[in-house]
Amino acid sequence: MGRSIVFLLAAACAFAGMSYETGIEQWRQQREAKLKADGGWLTVAGLIWLKDGANVAGSAASSDIVLPRGPAKAGVFEFHDGKTIFHPGPGAAVLIDGKAAGSAKELKPDTDGKPDQVTFDGLSMFVIHRGNRYAIRLKDTASKFRKEFTTLQWFPVDASYRVTAKFVAYKTPTLIAVPNILGETEKQASPGYAVFTLRGHEFRLDPVVEDDQLFFIFHDETSGKETYAPGRFLYSDFAKDGKVVLDFNKAYNPPCAFTPYATCPLPPKQNRLAVRIEAGERKYGHGDH
Repeated sequence: MGRSIVFLLAAACAFAGMSYETGIEQWRQQREAKLKADGGWLTVAGLIWLKDGANVAGSAASSDIVLPRGPAKAGVFEFHDGKTIFHPGPGAAVLIDGKAAGSAKELKPDTDGKPDQVTFDGLSMFVIHRGNRYAIRLKDTASKFRKEFTTLQWFPVDASYRVTAKFVAYKTPTLIAVPNILGETEKQASPGYAVFTLRGHEFRLDPVVEDDQLFFIFHDETSGKETYAPGRFLYSDFAKDGKVVLDFNKAYNPPCAFTPYATCPLPPKQNRLAVRIEAGERKYGHGDH
């Protein structure tokens, strides 16, 4: 009887370990599928800052926004005082949010949720707002980044990198400085900070909130070696009973690792960890952008 109990306990532990590893592997497969999807980051093929006045988009080389295919003049993005109005070109079969663009329309940027999208022939354009500037982000389902993509590389799953951290909440959210790849710094609200122990040492990470989750942007001593040089991203659920789970097996590369046309945030200075996090996504095969 005793041996049977020991065997069952061992089997249960083995199954639990396999379940965790399988769950991480499934999450990683979903991560890659999302990256390769029609609207994924591999399709981001252009970032064009809007100038005041008319910004012509089309396949003509003289266009302000040069498109890889389509009509010589697909339309005009008229920009002034933070507002963008799209005027479709003569005879251009373009859609705005899936509907035929028969006349001029003001486009909602990505500031508060999903932006309005101008689409045709596998191309999509929409307005993004970064700092005091606005730009057109171009996506192309036939982009070279998508065509040349190989596969993501990961560290082996290691349950010791799934840590439970103490979460210290602020009475009111505190603004922290978050730099970005454009050389700008934005103040973003942080609800608190996570304190955890790894390899016998205590560390702290300050998150912001994104998509109803805690969003950690961090740099560690693998950055620029085995992992993407600027740093990596990690999401977690909000704290429960003063605790938050940080699973570094789900740490992943920002979009800037795959396209030069992303506008990624960089780790706040306090999120530079003096430890090797040998977990999560490794540097992409084509190297750092």
